[in-house]
Amino acid sequence: MFTGIITDIGTISSVDQRGDLRLVIGCHYTMDEIAIGSSIACSGVCLTVVEKGNGCFAVDASAETISRTAQGLWQAGSRLNLERALKVGDELGGHIVTGHVDGVGEIVGSDPVGDSWKVTVQAPASLAPYIAAKGSITVDGISLTVNEIADQSNGLVRFTLNIIPHTAQMTTLDTLAVGRQVNLEIDVLARYLKRMEDLRAAA
Repeated sequence: MFTGIITDIGTISSVDQRGDLRLVIGCHYTMDEIAIGSSIACSGVCLTVVEKGNGCFAVDASAETISRTAQGLWQAGSRLNLERALKVGDELGGHIVTGHVDGVGEIVGSDPVGDSWKVTVQAPASLAPYIAAKGSITVDGISLTVNEIADQSNGLVRFTLNIIPHTAQMTTLDTLAVGRQVNLEIDVLARYLKRMEDLRAAA
């Protein structure tokens, strides 16, 4: 379980194709505090620490994980938003995040507004029922608030985000190029509400 509050930015230092993809990620975490088998969210994907070294840890990403996440993310030199798993007593500063990517979105607009950036993300039609204005969404592991939402004629959905300077500085959203793919996780509460709505409709 995570909160979507990023605590470090890691960089993939090496990629080794084995049965799965072994990734070594450099970071600023104190390795003595990270146990083998612990979970770390890497740009919104919950992965398990399988090795650790001086200023780095290794994870295995399966073919299923690669196929369901943003293209080009899992390669040497890529920067990842990192968050360690929530512990009892930690502050819930964002919202409840599971670390399971529901879909891949694409940045289709990126415009400065004052000191912040207005970012427009296009999401798959399958996620449209779960995204609402002023609701929470996780983008590349970051807990963010949806400002506006617009359903498209082709079934896709577009929503806007406001990226303040602090968020940009502390995450990989310091680069917001149009065309960039991002990992999306819907709010778990929206998931349950949609399920209850479907059951009522079928009754």
